[in-house]
Amino acid sequence: MNEPLRLLSVHAHPDDEASKGAATVAKYVSEGVLATLVCCTGGEAGEILNPAMDRPEVRADLPAVRMRELERSVEVIGYQTLELLGYRDSGMPDSPENADPRCFARAPLDEAVGRLVALIRRDRPHVVITYGDDQQGYPHPDHLRVHEISIAAWDAAGDADRYPDLGDPWTPSKLYYSTWSRARIVALHEALIAAGKESPFDARWFERPSQDHRITTRIDVSDFFAVRSEALRAHATQIDPGSLFWFGLPDDELAALYPWEDYELARSRVDSPVPETDLFAGVRESVEGLAS
Repeated sequence: MNEPLRLLSVHAHPDDEASKGAATVAKYVSEGVLATLVCCTGGEAGEILNPAMDRPEVRADLPAVRMRELERSVEVIGYQTLELLGYRDSGMPDSPENADPRCFARAPLDEAVGRLVALIRRDRPHVVITYGDDQQGYPHPDHLRVHEISIAAWDAAGDADRYPDLGDPWTPSKLYYSTWSRARIVALHEALIAAGKESPFDARWFERPSQDHRITTRIDVSDFFAVRSEALRAHATQIDPGSLFWFGLPDDELAALYPWEDYELARSRVDSPVPETDLFAGVRESVEGLAS
């Protein structure tokens, strides 16, 4: 029997797991891959972006509502394990939330890295997916901290001298940055205009520096766009079901227009020449070799 492949995704807030890589995870889960989601904060600073959910009882209980939304999204995508890193949403710079000593951005770095190391050692992922080092387009403090702790945990998890009380060392094989390509945005923008709809991709989107030259890995998720859409709708406080940004085109048209989710292979401990079409390229061979 071959050892099952495993992946671990690190996200900042509830709903990030639906908007970044949901179809990829669903695809791999359908193939038998074991998947863990680490959500670093409870999203307490999130605004209610769906007018239909902007009600007093929802506002009064927003953290609990967002947790229920997250649990539903996790179920839809197929993650077997959901772990909360346990920090509060940091909000944006200079906000009251950002000054809260309990927030993720102000947590002691060694502590936050240790929490992630413990989960990596417990679940033993071959692939880790996180946020990139260049976040000029949306420099949210929690997104920046996700990158920071992921890189540190990637280095520390396999080192027996680091965090010796947090489980047996485990060395992941590959680390990826998730990304939205400029090519994808252009394709959506042009398709919406051609359909006579107002594109949500205004000039600010095209002023952001393109990172398409950094993309190493494109995963064909054409059969899983419906899963992504259902996961997004699970976050009813954050996602307006009438949003052209998320739902301007039907899933089948999206799949035909741009069928990929894009990644940058940032670190690898296996032989995996790029460009790739599989996050587990190079890993499958090494796992099969160990099992034989």
